[in-house]
This record gives sequence, C-alpha cells and structure tokens, in this order.
Amino acid sequence: MTRLRSAHRSKIQFVWPLREDARTVGHARTIIRTELSALSLSAELVDDAVLMVSELITNALMYGDDPYELVLHVDAKEIMCVVVDGSSLLPETAPYDLAAEHGRGLRIIARLSDGFYGCHPQRYVTHPDLVGKATWFALPRQGAHNNVVPIRAGR
Repeated sequence: MTRLRSAHRSKIQFVWPLREDARTVGHARTIIRTELSALSLSAELVDDAVLMVSELITNALMYGDDPYELVLHVDAKEIMCVVVDGSSLLPETAPYDLAAEHGRGLRIIARLSDGFYGCHPQRYVTHPDLVGKATWFALPRQGAHNNVVPIRAGR
C-alpha cells in the first residue's frame, strides 16, 4: 500500500485496547458507531466508518501481531480511525478475484475513504514504549458525506 499522506494527530483522541478475541470486531463496531453517532454525524458517514473499522481490525487480527488498539481522532474537519498492531508487515491489496472469500478490505477502505487511508509505523497510545504499525482512514465531517450537522460551539 502506498502511503498517501501522514495521519495527523487531533486534539480529541479516544483509544481502546483490543483483545485477540472473536468478539473484538463486533465490539469495535459498537464503540465506533456509539462515538460517531454522539457527534451528530450523518448516518452514511457513521455506517462507512463502522464498515472500515471492521475491515481494519479483521486484517490486524488475521495478519498482524498483538497488542492491538483502536484509536479515534476527531477534529473540526474530519474523523480518523486508526488500528495499531505489532507487525511490521505492511498491508497489501490482494489480486482482484470475485470468487475469493477474503481480499476486498483495502479496496473497500480505499473507495469509501476517497483514498484517504494509509499505513505507517506508530507508537502505541496504550503502550508508548512499543512501536507498531498504524493502518488508518480519514473521513470528512462535511463535504463528500453531506447531510452532516455542523459542529456546535462548546462541544
């Protein structure tokens, strides 16, 4: 995967350590849906983010190493979801195969994020002494996913 741009740090950050457990992907989807819905974002944006988080975590659990964590950055312009795992192997887009059971996750992320995704080394938020691989995507709070409620002052 080509790094399209660096993931920036926002002033508002949430982080959840993740377990290598069959329930982790569903739990993470619930977390992201709850957090993004509380920001009064469009249902379409929330649904896209939930799907992409599911793909990132599934890939991390299948191809990465522990520990795992989910990070959500929020600012006035965009939201960014990051999944950190302990593997140094960068994700690769699988060859296009309609019959394959796996291999569509990065294409889904590329499409839904309009190309705002990437992968780079990053320190863990929950374990600052460890360096892992961060795979991320960003979505605009407004713009491509219109029908977004404007940010209210004091929020």
